[in-house]
Amino acid sequence: MREWHKEAATFKTLGHPARLAILDALMGGEQCVCHLENVLGMRQAYLSQQLAVLKEAGLVRDRRDGWNMYYRVIRPDIFALIEKAGGPASRPGKRFGRPGHTHISNCPCPKCSPQGEINPHTASAPAALKTGTKVEV
Repeated sequence: MREWHKEAATFKTLGHPARLAILDALMGGEQCVCHLENVLGMRQAYLSQQLAVLKEAGLVRDRRDGWNMYYRVIRPDIFALIEKAGGPASRPGKRFGRPGHTHISNCPCPKCSPQGEINPHTASAPAALKTGTKVEV
């Protein structure tokens, strides 16, 4: 019976709709937390809690780039399991969870922000000061 503990823990992790939605959003590749907030409509604190559970389960990995925290799936086999369950990720026409990055107009992530615009999540204080833009620290 011990040999099933890891699998049971994975199913328990997948047993939450928010975590399934996060994995669906990450199906398209690495995303920063601010982008996931905008795409999924979840508060940052709640999203971080769910990402911590996914990380603890060994399903996602994070990396920091400046002020942004990025997450990516490290067990892509999990997508086949979700698809077999027949969830939204398995249905065509989803607006995220497909290869590429879904651009959101009000998202401050570096992938969505127009070039040349200072992003408070990624701008370093010296660079912002050169342009005269006020940055909260």
